[in-house]
Amino acid sequence: MNWKPKRHLVLSAIYLILLGIANTTFAQAKKLFPEPPGIVSYTYRNNFAENVPATLDLIKENGITDIEFSNLFNQKPENLRRMLDERGLKCSSYGVSWESLMEKTEEVAVTAKVLGAQYVRVAGIPHTKGAFTLNDAKLAVAEFNRVGKILKDKYNLDFIYHNHGFEFEPYEDGTLYDYIVKNTEPQYVSFELDILWAFFPGQNPAQLLDKYRSRYKALHLKDLKKGVTGNNSGGTDPNNDVVLGSGQIDIPAVIKSARRANIKHFYLEDESSTSVQQVPLSIQYLNNLK
Repeated sequence: MNWKPKRHLVLSAIYLILLGIANTTFAQAKKLFPEPPGIVSYTYRNNFAENVPATLDLIKENGITDIEFSNLFNQKPENLRRMLDERGLKCSSYGVSWESLMEKTEEVAVTAKVLGAQYVRVAGIPHTKGAFTLNDAKLAVAEFNRVGKILKDKYNLDFIYHNHGFEFEPYEDGTLYDYIVKNTEPQYVSFELDILWAFFPGQNPAQLLDKYRSRYKALHLKDLKKGVTGNNSGGTDPNNDVVLGSGQIDIPAVIKSARRANIKHFYLEDESSTSVQQVPLSIQYLNNLK
């Protein structure tokens, strides 16, 4: 018989082998975090697109129970929540596009509640590529304050903005990112620090955490390949995402600052084409930190 295994089953087998390398599944790393790190669904976007239940199984097999979804992968929120509940998994953060949040705020909020999320996240601001301006930042401030108030007052949800690198254009004695943080209302607008997209445009993620510690609620753990030069474009080759600790970012310093900032949610994110292989190695790295 000519039998060819499905791709997701092959990946699952590879994943289980790799788990032999990182079989502690955050056992030691739990000491560093208030909760074991979760994962961003974008890390397994190709796997999710092929088979949602199998991908959730892969996540669970790696000892991860918390997921930040940035896509429903053609699932109804109720169905996705059911699959999470069946596996003892949870969704703590739900990421959507700028357009969805600004134009369909109520719908997004209802979906977040169904999923069980506490955070609603946006990871971009409309602007001309390569030319993020003060007017763009002012638009973000006004809209973030507006939707953040709706989400908090009506749904008891927290709005968080995820930086993507382009926000760090110089402005006065700082950057436009500083302008956004300083001009948004803390009770309605919080932030999620993507450490790669802070480091890539030349910022120090640990220093940002110390500077705005009361504003950060979540953090993306990722690392940038050695030798890669950054800029303010907000884009780089996804395969420049490497195993934690093997790149340019000082991960221990970031974690120490994040702990001082009392950040509760840490999410592993790996945008590379080899994320299935790399995530267990990143877990192993975190487990070996003191």
